[in-house]
Amino acid sequence: MQTWRDGRGEAAEATEALRAALAALGAPERVLTALRPLVTNKGVAYVYVGMVRAELAEQMAEAMKAPAST
Repeated sequence: MQTWRDGRGEAAEATEALRAALAALGAPERVLTALRPLVTNKGVAYVYVGMVRAELAEQMAEAMKAPAST
């Protein structure tokens, strides 16, 4: 059970981080509220993103390719 709880916490943190990053890109509220933390019965953490418009997907891809600022 602790493994599942740890996975849930990891998924929730990752969801919030992604939500903040997408908000900074100007993603619409419907995209931000569609993000969901998920965890398997073995404790593996996932973030459900769902469908996003192509232009937002391109912005996401460009942001991921950009070098990290230090």
